[in-house]
Amino acid sequence: MFKHLLLPVDGSALSLRAVDSGIALAAALGARVHALHVLPPFAAATYFAAIAQADEAMYVERAAARAEHVLAEVRQRAQAAGVACESSHEIDDRPYCAIAAAVSKYHCDMIVMATHGRRGIEKLLLGSVTQKVLLLAEVPVLVCR
Repeated sequence: MFKHLLLPVDGSALSLRAVDSGIALAAALGARVHALHVLPPFAAATYFAAIAQADEAMYVERAAARAEHVLAEVRQRAQAAGVACESSHEIDDRPYCAIAAAVSKYHCDMIVMATHGRRGIEKLLLGSVTQKVLLLAEVPVLVCR
């Protein structure tokens, strides 16, 4: 049935609960998982180009270190459950696009992810990465709250 689950994770407690659900499902199915952390790109104004270049390198370095910390937590949880786990991070200002693209890139057949459950005006203003993934995904998506 499902052999390779994509686990998008942002490091929040909610996303780590979804990771635990995904790992438990993978263990029950004899599947493997791929953890993905999406980083926003460095935002710089063009008139600060010279300053921004140094700042961008520092930003990328720190963001990659944070991503590695989050992904190491997922790998540790998967290892404890006896589930094979690979991980990666992507830089994209549209995390839902990076998540949808990762399905093909890593040959995943299901996504397990959290939703922050925003409602009303907050949902309209901020949008929902999970909702956008549901619209873009070519594989089933298990949404955890």
